[in-house]
Amino acid sequence: MNAPSLDGKPRLAISACLVGQNVRYNAGHKHSDLCHDVLGEHFEWLPLCPEMAIGLGVPRDPIRLVGNPDAPMVTGSRDGSFDLSGPLRAYGEQMADELDDICGYVFMQKSPSCGLERVKVYQEDGHPARLGGRGAYAAAFCAQRPDLPVEEEGRLHDPVLRENFISRVYAYADWQQLLRQGLSRGALVRFHSRYKYLLMAHNPQAYRSLGKLLGGMTRADDPTTFGPRYFSLLMQALRRCASRGNHGNVLLHLSGYLRNDLGQADKAELRQVIGQYQQGVVPLVVPLTLFKHHLRKHPDPYLLQQAYLQPHPENLGLRNAI
Repeated sequence: MNAPSLDGKPRLAISACLVGQNVRYNAGHKHSDLCHDVLGEHFEWLPLCPEMAIGLGVPRDPIRLVGNPDAPMVTGSRDGSFDLSGPLRAYGEQMADELDDICGYVFMQKSPSCGLERVKVYQEDGHPARLGGRGAYAAAFCAQRPDLPVEEEGRLHDPVLRENFISRVYAYADWQQLLRQGLSRGALVRFHSRYKYLLMAHNPQAYRSLGKLLGGMTRADDPTTFGPRYFSLLMQALRRCASRGNHGNVLLHLSGYLRNDLGQADKAELRQVIGQYQQGVVPLVVPLTLFKHHLRKHPDPYLLQQAYLQPHPENLGLRNAI
């Protein structure tokens, strides 16, 4: 029940200021203790600063988004006569094309180059628009790589969002490993078999539709074209955070595989603990630990290969707080 991973640590791109590099306009940084102390043990970070990459020095005049929030310009906060939108977007497209070995990206929030959402977009009256925009570099990068797991560092402090992002990172890493080994029809079916209950927890509707999609695959379907379509739908579905109700439903489904192995008392205890989780009394790790205890005593090959039971390294403790 080990989490899928690449050989070694999965590689993630990250805004360079978050790893302590002095690349901000004021020659400072935004060092993230979360990324360094908690996540750094498990990932190889690739620091990038698009503003430095397009030739802006340190220190420098700050930049900001202006105009239409859907397609803002990037100008200097003091000198609005120049537009950096083109260079930042071009660099985003370049990096999206070149960084084919990363499994995720952590961006700096509120940045006019790197922010993923709710970045201030200033209007002619000097006030920001009611609706925020996306940083120019981040928008271009993400448009080119829609399947790649991305998140802002600030949002990773929410335990539910952090668990969701890292689950997607390891799923992406697992898929990249599958592509390196060769994508066949059987390999695709086995991959889906491993991820079906993680998918059920995140998005039951997608669980059903992707099951039908795989079930309708014929020998005439080329897995090298069918597979990427399937994976895009999977990654889109996994972006939805799993609810307590869905987690509980998955645990009850999995428990059904052990119904002939457990006595009445064990079945009742497992149902009770799953119910306590659904009511918010205990975190997810509690029913999962009890279920894994029974699974070790009564091993089932199908259950043991389920990504849901270990979507990321256990010592991250991500399910202790959800």
